Amino acid sequence: KKGRGTLPSLRCPAQMISSSGIPSLSACICSSNGKGLDEKRKSCQAFLNSKQNNGVNWQKTLLLQQCPGCRKFIWDDGGVRMEKNRIQSLLFSSKRHSPMTVSTKTLKCEKQLLMTDVDEDTGKLKVIDVDPSLTAYEDHLQHRYHRYLKTKHAIEQYEGGLENFSLGYLKYGFNREDNCIVYREWAPAAQAAKLVGDFNGWNGWQHQMEKNQYGVWAIRIPDVNQRPAIPHLSRVKFQMQDGDGTWFDRIPAWIKWSTVNPGLFGASYDGIYWDPPALERYEFKHPRPPKPAAPRIYEAHVGMSSTEPRVASYIEFADNVLPRIKSNNYNTVQLMAVMEHSYYASFGYHVTNFFAVSSRSGTPEELKYLIDKAHSLGLRVLIDVVHSHASNNASDGLNGYDLGQSAEESYFHTGDRGYHKLWDSRLFNYGNWEVQRFLLSNLRWWLEEFQFDGFRFDGITSMLYRHHGLNMSFTGNYSEYFDVTTDVDALVYLMLANDLIHSFYPDATVIAEDVSGMPTLGRPVEEGGIGFDYRLAMAIPDKWIQYLKHRSEEDWSMEEITYTLTNRRYTEKCISYAESHDQSLVGDKTFAFLLMDKEMYSNMSTFLPASPVIERGISLHKMIHFLTMALGGEGYLNFMGNEFGHPEWIDFPREGNGWSYEKCRRQWDLVGTDHLQYKFMNNFDKAMNELDEKFHLLASSRQLVSSVCEEDKVIVFERGDLVFVFNFHPVNTYSGYKVGCDLPGKYRVTLDSDSLEYGGQGRVGHDVDHFTTPEGEPGKPDKNFNNRPNSFKVLCPSKTCQVYYKVPEP
Repeated sequence: KKGRGTLPSLRCPAQMISSSGIPSLSACICSSNGKGLDEKRKSCQAFLNSKQNNGVNWQKTLLLQQCPGCRKFIWDDGGVRMEKNRIQSLLFSSKRHSPMTVSTKTLKCEKQLLMTDVDEDTGKLKVIDVDPSLTAYEDHLQHRYHRYLKTKHAIEQYEGGLENFSLGYLKYGFNREDNCIVYREWAPAAQAAKLVGDFNGWNGWQHQMEKNQYGVWAIRIPDVNQRPAIPHLSRVKFQMQDGDGTWFDRIPAWIKWSTVNPGLFGASYDGIYWDPPALERYEFKHPRPPKPAAPRIYEAHVGMSSTEPRVASYIEFADNVLPRIKSNNYNTVQLMAVMEHSYYASFGYHVTNFFAVSSRSGTPEELKYLIDKAHSLGLRVLIDVVHSHASNNASDGLNGYDLGQSAEESYFHTGDRGYHKLWDSRLFNYGNWEVQRFLLSNLRWWLEEFQFDGFRFDGITSMLYRHHGLNMSFTGNYSEYFDVTTDVDALVYLMLANDLIHSFYPDATVIAEDVSGMPTLGRPVEEGGIGFDYRLAMAIPDKWIQYLKHRSEEDWSMEEITYTLTNRRYTEKCISYAESHDQSLVGDKTFAFLLMDKEMYSNMSTFLPASPVIERGISLHKMIHFLTMALGGEGYLNFMGNEFGHPEWIDFPREGNGWSYEKCRRQWDLVGTDHLQYKFMNNFDKAMNELDEKFHLLASSRQLVSSVCEEDKVIVFERGDLVFVFNFHPVNTYSGYKVGCDLPGKYRVTLDSDSLEYGGQGRVGHDVDHFTTPEGEPGKPDKNFNNRPNSFKVLCPSKTCQVYYKVPEP
């Protein structure tokens, strides 16, 4: 309909069918991409002919029944080709009929085959009630929601539901069944396969595997002398043969642990059979902490958490770093680089083994100890999950299963669509049944086996769009989010993922890292949203970096800062942060180092005369992080070490730095040395979190900015029942500065960045009572002071911030 949606490539299946009922491939959508048309037509026709030859009138049972009501379910990369992919995945599952025995009653149109309820009108989606501006894109939103519903129904019909479907790790990979080790691997492109390893001297001729009609290879290996034939901790690999007769050794896709010989430069990883004896298995002792009203997240990398220039262990992190996090009043830990990645400098984002914990820091049982220790301290633990792409490594990664086959038989898309040019990594085919099983089971694995409390989904902008966000500058125009460049397969996967997580773990916290700002990302799936609890407010650190690098303090715009911090979607929660790991990587600097630079090497001692650079740097460091927390979102995140102003930058060992760990560690001794001023920033960070713990400001939906004065460089706002005053002026201190408030009464300081314990000058009296004065006329905000019915006066020193609370009446 005119003005309804932006899906110009959608075509009714009636356009693809001639009067004789034979598909008209010239109108088939798989031919509309303008590339390789003849091959695609031949592929579609060959598929249809094969089904016709098997005695199934595919065209009439599938396409003709699809015509009446399926227009919204055809995507630009769909048509007959999409039907082929989807129907194949439905027919060739372990619980489905052989294609030779499928009746015409079974072969319905995709809409009918995948869900029985989609025929019913779901009505107006609730996300449109929340944001009526989405009405123009209702067709698109309905399209993706129906795709989600029918996919979920298919999983329920053929796999017993998401709960069973997401337990793939109990079927695939290595499992114990009836005094046997059973190993299964999905590798439809392989022509032959063997299991090799230490247990058979790497000679697999006695352990050849059998392939079923669904592309799954399997082998059962009976116990020997009442012991598993494959010993715990022994090396194993999946050996497969391609169509040319060449054999390749690959790490099992569902492997639980993998290691590399540290003394052999450039060595590839080996899969490790992980099945520890009962006495060596870690048993969790502490329950998951309850979900907090608002997450205060400590982002951490276990490997670089040591003071020494080396890789730290899970146990060291648990015993040495977790108490620091708890002491600073965080309630959530977000662990990076847990999923195994062969390249350390990738920061954990080029995952090679999705079910394996990074062996650099220890074993799976030692990671469980870390998580249990966190739970004992009341800390929830999130894992940085990477489902947006996979390592390009073939020898030790999932990419090794790509033998040049079609996307239907691969974890990844083919051609350009399957490769991320900027990241040099592979891109998943999210519409593939087995890929959905693999990724959903991966989420379930981390939640159940390791008791994680949720996820931060990394890099999902690459998933949301066919262009992956490359060379895009998102302006907020809705047409940028809802058009033919949207990857609906990926959206459906994310909806299924959030449905799974929240259905079985209602208290889980799920965060999206998306730079585009896609609307509905943070709304529940049942409303038509994607289902995330929070999104990262990624524009905030970019704005701070712009100011710190390119603007003098006098030129900072209070209006622009305030707009950036408050520019977020109504009812879609954000995690605000001033700087994360991204802002500290080589080529950049931590905020503390941007503010104070080389003076941090010589002028941080309290025994020396006050340095103007250090004094200014510490003051602004506190203000930037606190304003971001108080005004920027419904949760807060800080990267490990930035709470105390960690100097310099992060640089992982690599050839360019002589494989040095010097900049890949945390200098905890700086904050632990009493005469160094790092303690002041750390103390203030602790007080910020304590303020939220006491007053629940992040969870409060009441947020109002009453004054933004460019001349004074002052921002005044209310969050919950607290009043915040930030003075960014580099010189001016204001005495008797009038600030507006809502409630009348008596106010006192509850947090002051100028306090001596935070490295300030102690100019603001904390025992002073500030009594309010009524303003204007009751009920007429335009006649009040800054639209507030009451006001009180404060001392507002330069480069400081204060928070005032209303003293309860006796």
